[in-house]
Amino acid sequence: MNSSSMRVETGALTHVGKVRSNNEDSHLAREESGLWVVADGMGGHEGGEWASAKIVEELGDLVLPADFEPACEKIAGAIHAANAAIFRKATQRGRQMGSTVVALFVRGSRFVVFWVGDSRAYLLRDGNLVRISRDHSQIQQMLDRGLISEQEATGHPMSHVLARAVGVVETMELDSREGEIEPGDTFLLCSDGLHGFVPEADIARLLRGSPDTSPEQLVQLTLERGAPDNVTVITVMFTEPTLLSLPESATA
Repeated sequence: MNSSSMRVETGALTHVGKVRSNNEDSHLAREESGLWVVADGMGGHEGGEWASAKIVEELGDLVLPADFEPACEKIAGAIHAANAAIFRKATQRGRQMGSTVVALFVRGSRFVVFWVGDSRAYLLRDGNLVRISRDHSQIQQMLDRGLISEQEATGHPMSHVLARAVGVVETMELDSREGEIEPGDTFLLCSDGLHGFVPEADIARLLRGSPDTSPEQLVQLTLERGAPDNVTVITVMFTEPTLLSLPESATA
């Protein structure tokens, strides 16, 4: 990965789930550019699918500058461009369509997470799972105002009602959070098809394994619990570079 002294291991998996006939999730893994994305569309077939795919298309076509801040500006600009395109298409069709998005960008030891909606970014550090993003949802607003408890939020009938999404309004607000990477960090990007049905304690337990297998294990656990929604999972783990022993002839 560009400008990074750490080794990166990544895994990704998406599944339609057990109830829906089409997958409105889209995802992107550009390891060579340090960019990973999950988008969860809404608006039904040819609506939500198109919206999430449009976000991935805009971000997939980016040529990112070498410096961190200009690259972040281009990523944010691409998400805003996707918002304009989705809003324009929805207006032409006379129907609402949109998508969530959560994106992780890494350059050197710095990272930034961008998000809109309730697709989430987590960080597993020293065995502890921390949620980086904050849901833009009616449930989160009710929690913030003390109208319901965390226990009441689980399985609430308004759990899928978003307060913000890409493509729903002409001018969209994009949230972001920056930080520094430490060796051993594992990031998780996921749609609500995962975190809506798998407790964070189980997510943390499975993330402590290999990033190559944890997406499959997380999706499998979701399927075992009914998987009424599409589910998409991306894991990205950073470790110190492995030092290979040189043959004795090379060191003589």
